[in-house]
Amino acid sequence: MSTPTEVRRATTRDLWLVFWIVPAFYTAFGVVFFALARVMPPPRPDITEAQQAEFFADHATTIGIGFGTLVLIVGGAGVANGIVAYHMKRMTTGSVLAYAYIGSMAVGALPGCLLVAFCFLAAVYRPDRDPQLLALLYDLGLLSYVGSLGCFTTAYFAFTVAILYDRNEIFPKWLAYVSIWQIVTEILAVPVFISTAGPFAWNGSISFWMGTVIFGFWLSCVIYFLKRANECRSAEEVPVG
Repeated sequence: MSTPTEVRRATTRDLWLVFWIVPAFYTAFGVVFFALARVMPPPRPDITEAQQAEFFADHATTIGIGFGTLVLIVGGAGVANGIVAYHMKRMTTGSVLAYAYIGSMAVGALPGCLLVAFCFLAAVYRPDRDPQLLALLYDLGLLSYVGSLGCFTTAYFAFTVAILYDRNEIFPKWLAYVSIWQIVTEILAVPVFISTAGPFAWNGSISFWMGTVIFGFWLSCVIYFLKRANECRSAEEVPVG
């Protein structure tokens, strides 16, 4: 006969598999965007078409490798969103906010991740394109990446409300207030569509750097408390449907 510990391990094996995919995916994501594709930190918006074309020429190989890899592993974002939604459904707030979170994050991944990848891949696919077309791909990709606001704002709002109203203490209440700062940084990034220099440009200290630092802290907290949520899940708890 199985011991309670053995039963618990058997019933949570899938949760732990999914959990470890999350830090692995975001580590790979960071390598792609920082080291290979050179999208983080974003290149300058206030440069000439010739300089934009030169950017693609200088980094064509690493952009191809980086974003080609991203296309293969981008499903990891869905896994990460899925385990967050799973634990949100364990909250006393019910499942509606969990579905709002996962739906908003899924929609946001299109402009906030994949569009910049395909814009940059298209730019390096034919390096002899007209510099004006390369400039268009450059602007479209980076504006989409930094300026994809509404979907993520909705997801953070759903996450915040769920935590504040939850009585099962799946996540600590202070994480809701960190999530509110996530919403604030998304709102402060709106001027990227009209600013080509300064703190509100797509590479600016407010629009990009402040948001990136807060997101990094928020993500680290979420991963840590997902681990805690897995550990605290009772073996007798009915699986979330």
